[in-house]
Amino acid sequence: MSTVFELTGETREGFGTGASRRLRRLENRVPAILYGGGETPLPLSFDHNQVLRALENEAFYSHILTIHVNGKSQKAVLKDLQRHPYKPRIVHLDLQRITAKEKIIMSVPLHFKGETTAPGVKDAGGVLTRSLNSVEVRCLPDALPEYIEIDVSRLGLDESIHLSQVPLPEGVELIALTHEDDRLVVNIHIPRAVVEEETTAVPESAEVPAINVKEDSAENQGEKDKK
Repeated sequence: MSTVFELTGETREGFGTGASRRLRRLENRVPAILYGGGETPLPLSFDHNQVLRALENEAFYSHILTIHVNGKSQKAVLKDLQRHPYKPRIVHLDLQRITAKEKIIMSVPLHFKGETTAPGVKDAGGVLTRSLNSVEVRCLPDALPEYIEIDVSRLGLDESIHLSQVPLPEGVELIALTHEDDRLVVNIHIPRAVVEEETTAVPESAEVPAINVKEDSAENQGEKDKK
């Protein structure tokens, strides 16, 4: 994890919805809470533009952050954030303190490698579908990966990769597998539209049988007239 993320915060005195609203509107700051590590939760605020720039980087969500407050530095991870429903505004941050010897649970993004060269896509005309874009991991802070890479370059048609097949860095475990949840991560298949078209298509060589209609000849018609 070569990228370093640092946030400089200030302690805040006001609490409640009204105080947070004034902080955001009048001072352009984001209210936050720093908790965990056996210490008392610390109410903070950060410059909104500083936070917004940091969030543009995907790695920010799964990195160890350095939080500067009142001349002291603490290590933390981003556990939750609230965004405004339609404005480009950050409403609140939840930050969790970490210690070097205590394992943490974090959501880590998945990066897929070799999607266009996979035989199932390149040669068989299949479509690669990602069922997961991130996974929850548990590890010590120093072992936290920025992302987990999955190589799909050898994946053929109707083949898949499950969580149990995902390569993990040393010291990292997947939370889902601890619950025996070996869910699907990615697979290659024929598009549904193509399958439906092949199923419903009428064979070109199909022949409609002629209706067996027996026409009356002039002779037969004459015999009918006599009757």
